Amino acid sequence: MPDTKRTATGVLGGLAGLVGLSAAAGVLIAATVTPAVAITSTAAERAITMFDNLPSVLEIDKLMLPSNFYYTDPNSGQPVLMTQFLEQDRTPVGFDQISPVMYDALLSSEDPRYYQHGGIDLIGTTRALLSNAQGASETQGGSSISQQYVKNVLIQKCEQNAETEYETDEAGEVVLDETGAPKVKTSRDDALRNCWVEATTAEGTEGYTRKLQEMRYAIALEQKYSKNDILLGYLNIANFGGITYGIEAAARYYFSTNAASLTVAQAATLAGMVQNPNNYRIDRPGGSIFGSDGTTFNKAADGVIDEGANLTVLDDLVASGEITEEQKLAAADGYTSTKVRQLYVLNRMLEDGKITRAQFVEAAAWPITPAINPPKTGCAAAGRAAYFCQYVKYVILKDPAFGETAEDRQETLQRGGLNVYTTLDPRIQTPAEEAVATYAPTSIEMPISPDIGIPGRFGSTTVSVEATTGRILAMAQNTTFSEDAAVAGDPNFSSLVFAGDKQFGNSTGFNAGSTFKLFTLIDWLEKGHSVNESLNGSSRVFKRMTNSCQGDWVNQSNTLVNNFNRQRGYTGTPMQFTRDSLNTGYFAMAEKLDLCDIGKVATKMGVLNGRGGEIAMSTLTSVIGVDAVSPLAMAEAYATVANNGVYCQPQVIDRVTDSDGNELPKPERACSQVLDPAVAATAAYALQGVMNGGTGAQGNPRDGVPLIGKTGTHESIQSWLITSSTKVATATWAGNIEGGGDIFKTWFNDRRLSDIRYAITRWVQGAANEAYGGDRFANPSAELTKQVLRDLPNVVGRSIDEATGILQGAGFGVAVGDPVDSDQPEGLVAAQNPGAGRVAAGTTVTLSPSNGQGIAVPDVSGRTLEDAKRALRSAGFGNVSDGNCTQDASLGDQSRTAGTNPAAGTVVNRNAGIAVDYSAANCGGGGRGNNGNGDG
Repeated sequence: MPDTKRTATGVLGGLAGLVGLSAAAGVLIAATVTPAVAITSTAAERAITMFDNLPSVLEIDKLMLPSNFYYTDPNSGQPVLMTQFLEQDRTPVGFDQISPVMYDALLSSEDPRYYQHGGIDLIGTTRALLSNAQGASETQGGSSISQQYVKNVLIQKCEQNAETEYETDEAGEVVLDETGAPKVKTSRDDALRNCWVEATTAEGTEGYTRKLQEMRYAIALEQKYSKNDILLGYLNIANFGGITYGIEAAARYYFSTNAASLTVAQAATLAGMVQNPNNYRIDRPGGSIFGSDGTTFNKAADGVIDEGANLTVLDDLVASGEITEEQKLAAADGYTSTKVRQLYVLNRMLEDGKITRAQFVEAAAWPITPAINPPKTGCAAAGRAAYFCQYVKYVILKDPAFGETAEDRQETLQRGGLNVYTTLDPRIQTPAEEAVATYAPTSIEMPISPDIGIPGRFGSTTVSVEATTGRILAMAQNTTFSEDAAVAGDPNFSSLVFAGDKQFGNSTGFNAGSTFKLFTLIDWLEKGHSVNESLNGSSRVFKRMTNSCQGDWVNQSNTLVNNFNRQRGYTGTPMQFTRDSLNTGYFAMAEKLDLCDIGKVATKMGVLNGRGGEIAMSTLTSVIGVDAVSPLAMAEAYATVANNGVYCQPQVIDRVTDSDGNELPKPERACSQVLDPAVAATAAYALQGVMNGGTGAQGNPRDGVPLIGKTGTHESIQSWLITSSTKVATATWAGNIEGGGDIFKTWFNDRRLSDIRYAITRWVQGAANEAYGGDRFANPSAELTKQVLRDLPNVVGRSIDEATGILQGAGFGVAVGDPVDSDQPEGLVAAQNPGAGRVAAGTTVTLSPSNGQGIAVPDVSGRTLEDAKRALRSAGFGNVSDGNCTQDASLGDQSRTAGTNPAAGTVVNRNAGIAVDYSAANCGGGGRGNNGNGDG
């Protein structure tokens, strides 16, 4: 442990207060500013006054710290680091978390009288100032640790304010280059570099002023803070090359250890680096020092010794027999300039009695052997969870909770030391990653879809959200994450978050297909319609749709929009249309609604187009999802149904703290009741049919957890499956990021790309069900599931086409039976079954066309038998015979017709047999009387 006692022997260290130090500093000023002039008391007094007038209060800002993204280990409940975002790789530590040998190495080499002086080492400073006065091109060292701490604080202040500076014209307007981009006068990287240059290498009078200001601040600093606090502050702020700041990060980065475990050799190496950290870096085998001819030095194992490298210490150790020639060569043949600095530090430590001779020899003979352990930075370091990470990053960069301006938020992310505890659940994230990696290629060549006609680029994503909170639990994507412009044209890489939208993911979404039918179903129920109400869902031309926002849509070209696989459709109910995903069934529903209202339903359930605007719903096909939407928004919409109509805005951050663990405001996200629970329950009732025997059944993990869901395709280029339990909703999309590759004709691992949605969802939703379970959905509304009766019109006597149009327009199905005998002209409707009256809506009516061969049997009652027969034959019947005879003695010789079989008014074929029933006094004459006396 370093010596913490001040002694009275320090040069001016025991002077009482600032006055004595100011006087000493004043003498130094006078001596260095006017070295050829005798120092008079007046000059000294003026110098003292000038020194005292320098600012003395140095505000020490919070260190620029990395922001950390965490997820929670569900087994231990402890946070796990996902990645960091940083400008400076720094992990502050406490005084006792640094090895004592590190303090010894630093103080022996940089400020051996640290615990004896009062903030400035006047011996070292005098030597440096005199050297400058004698014509040195740059100001020299001699700074105490306190001064160096001040210098680093000032550098950091400069860096925190460093911004890109653009060229402006006389009017103050930014000048643009030939591409229309602002002309850069000073880039931010250059501005950061200037911070270092101005603080360390200013020349002449400016250099003296800087040095004296450092001294003034250092003196005041030591009046406020303890020596140990200042020493610790320095080791936490100091640069160790590149973006490595602070001793903990340096130990981890260069040696894969921590500050508390540094060896003598490692500590001496790092202490030697602080003088010129970027020259003495040991992470650049290609060289970190450049000679005048461009030759690089300080590189490992190339046999090139740096210019001016002094390794005589090693020769002396060989001569004394303390190390071998082989040990010497091994130690020298590495980062030679850094080795020279390390040997200097070791010598000073030995002279100060901080290490033994044996420790010195061991460390000197040690070849500088870095074990580089780069910081885990950026979303690429999050592995397959990179797209989840990227979504979190977008939230921080876009949400005002993290700063008023974009620049503020960027600085907060890179320097603010945030601890961001995300909503990621590895129990779902890991299966999602595995499922996508198994079933979705990072890229694949696809035949061109005839619907689009241009080549496509394949993509796929799956995202899961907690239905009751909106917390995003998992997000996986088929591509490899990269923000490197060099791979921008490679389809295997992407930085876009396919599950997100333009704001949070820089993605514009994908055509929703039939998953968008959810909003027509909700509007149908909100208007009081039943899911068991029958409609004409047959394939037909729809002429007009109401749109109270933009004006009605009119099908002026009489375009026929088909069902999937060109199914003919049918008259049925929304329950059936939902189960089978029947386009024409949903058109029939929308025909009775308002397209504007359907769009408003989507909006209140959190679904906008991919660019953040409301869905226009301007055409018939809007009903079946031609608009591009984000998978996350669609997952949230289905989660709303599963959550009894409560919509929860998506959130990806559980909580945020600063570097000290203090809670910070997080982005505001809320849950609100947007659907009547009865509507939500009835919609869920219909959507369960999709997963149980309907179009989504292949994606059901069948683990006993009830699910709702909906499939969707758009042309032959996009495919979807969205599922939800009462706990977790999952949306899976596979299709074209751009262009039109035919996913129905492209296969990967024995599956069509259009079908991988089932396998991915089954895997991911199954993992969610295992982790979160799921309850029964609420019972549907009796009112919204009732069977609806309608008036069935009479269409007898109309043409088949006319009758069909009338019946279908009224919501009934139509079937045409075989022709029947009828007195109607041939081809007209002779009969319908059921007949006109009140029947269940959507009932199928069978129409029987006339064959034109039917004649109505005339009424011949009361006539004599012969008269009746003649009348029947005159009517066109050629097969007339006697029927049943009833004996009546009162008739005498007369007969009287009782009726016919078939009865009067019955329409039968003219060749049909007509039997005439009659009464006669005697039925024995061949009649078929009911008295038993027949022909034989």
